[in-house]
Amino acid sequence: MVIDLIVTASDDGYTAEVPSLKECESWAHTEDEVIEKVLELVRYYTNLPEENEILVDRARKQKNKTIFKLVFDKDKK
Repeated sequence: MVIDLIVTASDDGYTAEVPSLKECESWAHTEDEVIEKVLELVRYYTNLPEENEILVDRARKQKNKTIFKLVFDKDKK
């Protein structure tokens, strides 16, 4: 499964959202921290076990936004 993660930089920190998962968004002071928080939410919303790895791949950057691809196998046991 591959889904997009959009991280937006602002004057007071970073916001992250996964458009394909309703209400899956977070805020933090650093980019790494906001990505970590959103990965926890992705695991929760998709019922993904902790042992399943999520690969975070930077796809492109547009002004103050960075688009990442989250790659994982939801059915892996």
